[in-house]
Amino acid sequence: MSSEYLVEVEHLKQYFPIRTGFASTTPLKAVDDVSFAIKPGETLGLVGESGCGKTTVGRSLLQLYQPTGGRIKYNGEVIFDAGDLDVNGEPKVDAKGNPVKLRKPHIVNMLPYRKQMQMVFQDPYSSLNPRMTVEDIIGEPLDVHKLYTTKAERREKVLHLMELVGLNAEHATRYAHEFSGGQRQRIGIARALAVDPRFIVCDEPVSALDVSIQAQVVNMFEDLQHKLGVAYLFIAHDLLVVNHISDRIAVMYLGKMMEMAEANELMNNPMHPYTQSLLSAVPMPDPKIARERKRIVLEGDVPSPLKAPSGCPFRTRCRYATEQCAAQRPPLTDRGNGHMVACWNK
Repeated sequence: MSSEYLVEVEHLKQYFPIRTGFASTTPLKAVDDVSFAIKPGETLGLVGESGCGKTTVGRSLLQLYQPTGGRIKYNGEVIFDAGDLDVNGEPKVDAKGNPVKLRKPHIVNMLPYRKQMQMVFQDPYSSLNPRMTVEDIIGEPLDVHKLYTTKAERREKVLHLMELVGLNAEHATRYAHEFSGGQRQRIGIARALAVDPRFIVCDEPVSALDVSIQAQVVNMFEDLQHKLGVAYLFIAHDLLVVNHISDRIAVMYLGKMMEMAEANELMNNPMHPYTQSLLSAVPMPDPKIARERKRIVLEGDVPSPLKAPSGCPFRTRCRYATEQCAAQRPPLTDRGNGHMVACWNK
């Protein structure tokens, strides 16, 4: 089965039960009704401030966390469907209280899909086993999926992967602690590429690196995409980095999608007040342009996901908020040319 999109995420939800009393729990809505799709060979950048749910989206998509709700498709095949039960496991009802026709939950064994879908983790220091050599770290996916017949073939594949990400053959017998942050991240990227995936979740892969090394790693991601045709979900909070590598950009706030558009369209014509504020904070290399730009400073703090505002999650910090914003959550609607915005006033 083939599809126009390689990865499709529909109404993804990830709730974590948080104990709020002796015998009571409250769901923390880390991801709440997020939808997007990624074409083969495309990069979707996912941005937002810390704690907005970006990483949780990536981990839930690969089912490192089992999602609470929604549906995930890979290459047209449903690999996760929560069915028609609500977060408490009860059948859903319509507006009149009548039970809706139920779809049964559908969860597949992810092991075969691990060859197709991989992840590069944020922290290159904690994501590598300190007891394993570089050769064993990169070769472990080959062991799990039995992708070689002899030890010589395994070593040849590992050395090819190391060369692909800019590491030398003599690095193979060293341990992770002997490398710099940028080199460790290259090891993690080689490990993800070992099974020849078609889709990689890049979870803030350059945020822990020096600025000079960031550029090298981002350029390497682009080169690998051109060589291998791999698609990325590129998660970051640096809009300049995301704009450089992404075909489209999606903006999240408090677990919900605020805006999504082509990269140039979003950078040149941001519609949502939150996106406008994020872009106003991006440093500009031209002093003249920087002086002419007006910084949009958000008032107040990000609300707790345990006590999210009613209606639009951004309304408590928005200068355009109205009574409708408090009463109803705005849907993500197309404003033309695939520019999706969730706002009543824009």
